[in-house]
Amino acid sequence: MDLLSGIITIAILVFSAIFHEVAHGYAAERFGDPTARLAGRLTLNPKKHIDPLMSILLPLMLILSGSPVIFGAAKPVPIDPFNLKEGRKDIALVALSGPLTNVIIAVLGAVIIHATSAFLSPLSPIQNILFTIVNLNLLLAIFNLLPIPPLDGSKVFALLLPQDMANAYLSLSSIGFFIIFFLLLFPVGGFSLGSIIFNLLTFSLNLLGI
Repeated sequence: MDLLSGIITIAILVFSAIFHEVAHGYAAERFGDPTARLAGRLTLNPKKHIDPLMSILLPLMLILSGSPVIFGAAKPVPIDPFNLKEGRKDIALVALSGPLTNVIIAVLGAVIIHATSAFLSPLSPIQNILFTIVNLNLLLAIFNLLPIPPLDGSKVFALLLPQDMANAYLSLSSIGFFIIFFLLLFPVGGFSLGSIIFNLLTFSLNLLGI
């Protein structure tokens, strides 16, 4: 990947992650929590959302290493669960809003790809950018739906557990990213997190006809 392609990829990833986080904030406000709005985070201004490590350095390292899976994140929007009207249920819905937003962006990108395929070459810069938008948003959705705390999928999975078990499970959030990176770097007993993500991405792209 050349320098320009790397810059475009990171820019798309950053804004996709920002849309993800803003969606969390709007969903939380819909369910009674104005914390994100009061913190000035319901905006697409990158300055409010960029995390130097997760938004820039991590995806840059993955790109330079030639990793087949590229992901990153914006700073999480602040949410006060005590303001939510229906507790655990609303927490799960707020968590789902981020990945769902990325799926919607990916679907819209795929629709545009198909609509322009009659007069644009698959190798054209515009089609490449559209494919990157689809690819990265699907990756963000898939990655964030993994049921590993503190990812969004863990808050959905916790809804299925009794309260005490859910609390113990979600307490793993402080070491969750260490678990994720360990599973990405070191497959255990034939279990490869990277392969699972890649296979889910391939399946999703096939569903969209890309």
